[in-house]
Amino acid sequence: MKAGTLSTLVARVDAAEFGLCRMLNVLSQRAPARRLFQVVSRLGNGAIWYALLLALPLLRGRAGVRPALVMVLTGIIAVLLYKLLKHTLVRERPFITHSGISLHGAPLDRYSFPSGHTLHAVAFTWQAVAHFPELAWALVPFTFLVAASRVVLGLHYPTDVVVGAALGGLLGQLGLALG
Repeated sequence: MKAGTLSTLVARVDAAEFGLCRMLNVLSQRAPARRLFQVVSRLGNGAIWYALLLALPLLRGRAGVRPALVMVLTGIIAVLLYKLLKHTLVRERPFITHSGISLHGAPLDRYSFPSGHTLHAVAFTWQAVAHFPELAWALVPFTFLVAASRVVLGLHYPTDVVVGAALGGLLGQLGLALG
């Protein structure tokens, strides 16, 4: 596919998703919802995952070491993959493309596709819950909130989040195969 054709396709998808983006972004106009999604987004930026990676060996001993190490490896692969995709596909964030989308969070970079927050949240949750199912009650809802926060805060389109989740699932499964 030629670069011009790809950029035309991306522009069409962006326009088609604008309505859903706007509908979800309206939630950020309410201060309590905005604060919740901002906090979740910040935690999903790494803090919660670093804490989980440290806690697994501390709380589970030897049973937590291998899953934590595999999750670190998965996280490194995830960063490399999403940076490659972002810099190859260069999809502008919705708040840049559409004046009707309000920004309520700090973007980590200029491009939106795929959602790295969602990719990591799904990959880490996938692996952690497979090894320690009792963590599902906290990690699964948190992962859904991370994914939603990215659209609500004006940082991503829904397809950025869906593709990030799909890639995260694939990487999570890869991590399980390695561990």
